[in-house]
Formats: sequence, structure tokens, C-alpha cells
Amino acid sequence: MLPLTHKDPTRSILSRIKEKFGGWVRLIFSDRNSRNLFLFLILNLSFAFVELAYGIWTNSLGLISDSFHMFFDCTGLLAGLAASVITKWRANDKFSYGYVRAEVLAGFVNGLFLLFIAFFIMSEAVERLIEPPEVKHERLFVVSVLGLLVNLVGIYAFQHGHAHGGGHGHSHGGDHGHSHGGHGHGHSHNNVHGLDVEELGGSNSQIMKGVFLHILADTLGSVGVIVSAVLMQMFGWMIADPICSMFIAVLIALSVLALIKDSVLILMQRQPAALDRVLPQCYQKVMSLAGVYSVQEPHFWTLCSDVYVGALKLEVSKAVDPKYVVGHTHMIFAAVGVKQLYVQLDYAPM
Repeated sequence: MLPLTHKDPTRSILSRIKEKFGGWVRLIFSDRNSRNLFLFLILNLSFAFVELAYGIWTNSLGLISDSFHMFFDCTGLLAGLAASVITKWRANDKFSYGYVRAEVLAGFVNGLFLLFIAFFIMSEAVERLIEPPEVKHERLFVVSVLGLLVNLVGIYAFQHGHAHGGGHGHSHGGDHGHSHGGHGHGHSHNNVHGLDVEELGGSNSQIMKGVFLHILADTLGSVGVIVSAVLMQMFGWMIADPICSMFIAVLIALSVLALIKDSVLILMQRQPAALDRVLPQCYQKVMSLAGVYSVQEPHFWTLCSDVYVGALKLEVSKAVDPKYVVGHTHMIFAAVGVKQLYVQLDYAPM
């Protein structure tokens, strides 16, 4: 008899980790946006270390603060990269909508981190404004220009992707209606599991928007460091360094406020701002359908960026054709971008 072979548990764990890591890498490189995110993350992280080392060497708070901004941009890029991968995971019984809201959480957490670092930089800059230190400004210019070039690469890549990666969507699903005895009611809904990842394409557009705002603010920060280096070189204004740091701190805060606001509104289930004007028109169109008396209890919310879900109740005549009402209601709201709609029919008493 041949001896029984025993599997090495360590090797088994390592092989599973390798397989999982390989799957993530394939998922990242399968999409242009996630691939650009990964490559720019490597470039940005490498230069952040270079900028930090130069900032310490030259005693420049402007350069050090800009390097910390780049580090936190890297956390934003990493969060965006993780979210772009997680949003591709398939829906299941426990997460019937999938994991598309990972991008909302990533944007919110990243925004809070960036606000914290902006406050830290601002407080340090105020101290240096009161007592400006000696800064080796002659060493600032080259690395600042290199930092600007790195950010310009990011702006080109992500502005290009943002311009051509606009989400689009369509609505489909088996619409049906049925009634019961007594105070009859019917309902219809698109298949929850039918919302494919491709159909939720707006998710990645939000991630790209957040990344682009971070890189744009970082680019302006690099410009600020260059300006401060020139001012110190030509006029000896050491006060330019803390002023530049304040400028960067304000840019960081401004760049993330919109992202935090959007994330909070989505998590608080606010009616999508993009639908504020069109929903009343949709209600009027629905009430103009034959046999529909009123629209009641409308609820609309954002699942993730540019992906809207809704539910409403219609008071209808008992003689109404439920398939006609439900089908046309779905078409009316699909035309304004509501990708999933739940419709309940309440039959009015005779």
C-alpha cells in the first residue's frame, strides 16, 4: 500500500491567499477605471515618500503637508479601488442589492479622514505663521514641480475616464399585478437580483468623481508649494510657507465637503436631488392614466451614485387593468432614471 499523503496546512492557507489575491488582481485589471486607480495609487504613493523626505530635509511645512495630503489621497485611492472591486461582488440572499453602497461608505470615511488632516495642517500652519522657521527653499522647487507633474498625470487619466465613463442605465424586469378580495390591492416590482453590476454603472462614476476632486486639490496644493518656493527665493518671505500650508488645508477641506455631503444624503435616504423637479411631473403623468385616482406614499432614494430606487402606492378603480397601470407607471419613472420601482395598487371602494 502506498503511504497516505498529508497536506501541509500552511501551504494550503498560502495557496488560498494566493488564489484570492490573484482573483482581486484580475478583477482590478478587468476594468479601465480600477486599473487606472491601481496604477496611479502606486505612482502617488511612491512620490508621497519622496516629497515627505524632501519636506523634512528642507524643513518645509508646505511640502510636508502636501506629502501628507498625497498619503491621504492614497487612502482615498485605496478606498476607491477597494470599493470598485467590492461593488462587482454579486448579490446574495443577505445582500439582495449587492455591495454597491461600498462606494458611499468609502467616500464618507475617506472624507472624514481628510477633514482631520486638513485641521491638523491648519493648526500647525498657524503656529508657524506666528514664528516662521528657516526653510531651505532652494531645494523645494524641483520636487514641487515633479509633484505637479505627477498630479497632472492623474488629472489627465481621471478626467479622461470621467468624461467617457458616464453611467447609463435601463430598466427591465417582469412587471405584474394581482388583486385579492376585500380591499383589493396589487403590487409590482422589478427583480431585485436582476440589477446587474453593469446596470449599476453609476457606482464607479461616483468613485472617479471623488478621486478626481482629491487629485485636483492636490494639484493646486503643488502649485501653492511652487509659488511659496518662488516667493522665498526671490523676496525671502519665510511667511509664504505657512500661508501655503493654510491654502492646502482649505483646498483639502473644500475638495471633500461635497463628497461627504453626497454620502450623508444617500445614507440618510434623502430623495435624489436630481429627481426633485421631475418627480411631481411623473406623479401627474401617472394620475392621468385611465383608472388611477391618486399617488400615495411615494418613496424614492439613491442606492448608490445615479442609481435610483422607488416605491409608491396608487389608488385605482376596481375596473382598472393592473398590467396596463403597472407597466406604464414603470415606463414613466424609468424615463427619468429610476432603475427599480415597487408599485402597490389599492382598489378604491365602489
